[in-house]
Amino acid sequence: MEERQTNIDRRRFLKTVGAAGLTGSLALSSCKAKDQDTPAEPNITEEKKQIVLPTRPFGRTGIKVPVLSLGMMFDALEKQFVLRRALQLGVTYWDTAHVYSGGNSELGVGKFLSKNPEIRKDLFIASKASMTKTIADVEKRLQTSLKRMQTDYIDLYFLHDIKGTRRLTDELRDWAAGAKKRKLIRFFGFTMHKTITECLEFGAGLDWIDAIMHSYNFRLMQDEKLNAAVDACHKAGIALIAMKTQGQGSAKKIKTGADKKVVAHFLERGFTVGQAKLKAVLADRRFANACVGRDNIKHLALNVAAAIDKTKLTQEDIDALTEYARATCSGYCAGCSRICDDALPHMPYVSDVMRYLMYYNSYGERRSARELFAQIPAGPRSRLLATDYTPAEALCPQHLPIQKLIAEAVSKLT
Repeated sequence: MEERQTNIDRRRFLKTVGAAGLTGSLALSSCKAKDQDTPAEPNITEEKKQIVLPTRPFGRTGIKVPVLSLGMMFDALEKQFVLRRALQLGVTYWDTAHVYSGGNSELGVGKFLSKNPEIRKDLFIASKASMTKTIADVEKRLQTSLKRMQTDYIDLYFLHDIKGTRRLTDELRDWAAGAKKRKLIRFFGFTMHKTITECLEFGAGLDWIDAIMHSYNFRLMQDEKLNAAVDACHKAGIALIAMKTQGQGSAKKIKTGADKKVVAHFLERGFTVGQAKLKAVLADRRFANACVGRDNIKHLALNVAAAIDKTKLTQEDIDALTEYARATCSGYCAGCSRICDDALPHMPYVSDVMRYLMYYNSYGERRSARELFAQIPAGPRSRLLATDYTPAEALCPQHLPIQKLIAEAVSKLT
């Protein structure tokens, strides 16, 4: 690890967790071929769980969940070792979706549960109805997800990536109530990547919404209107799950003076910058959970270490993150798509393209980024390079070089 620890207990814990993570990756690299030839593996219940994560109330549902969930936008069918390591690190809340990794994310959960069926009761599994237009589509996605994951029920089911509030209808409410009555889902909610404030404000008034998942990080926490909407949902008893907690941007990562400064600050404090960003989100008790992880077990171990460590960020730490956010805002799309949509009514996909480029550049999720980009209708996709983005650039609060980023996205994602 690249950090200097100032707390003896934290240093010992990080050493233990880091070693566990690295050992797991080395062990499973040799097991990969064996898994393809001989599926027999030790039963997960034979291994003692090493870590117990803190839990928080999940809104008004009456249950508690771990403060971290494993974001599974990866091929879990191939990377079973990530699921195994997540369990050993106490990350028992798994977040997937119908569309993730072309279905291999959910299929990976099914493969794991087929070998370890007794752990299903210890897991909190969330999945999402992706790319739906009708209630029939939502039902079809649910049935597919149940079959893929080889489970009788899903703990939390989301309508995935709503692009405004028009999908949150009485018909959807009745469908969710019926799915609960059939015991196919326990809780229902929605996720979104844009028009976040508008959707939160609307969702706060819906007593049938149990949970909402949305972007929240050291950049977005500066937004007063967003925070007011978060407050409204929290007071309404809706469980909030933070995603995109690292606040990574669409632009290709380039080390700047601001990057070096914030790294030096947190190394002196005994954290990585990523851990500090996560701790800033977890310090907000309005959020029941932060979705992190992907398929890197070293990063997963560091996230767990940050969640368990009781050292609180100081005001100086918060100021360092705030200063960094201001200095690097031109690389981050905040998802305030209404501005771009109003400026470019014929091209309502700007924030989507920015997000897919972020997956490609910052997350390394190149396959998923290309698959999502390909779902933009052919007409608008063909006009991406021919559009003049100057009106949107003039209004963008993040001062994004939209024209340049769109050209980069078309080059990389087609």
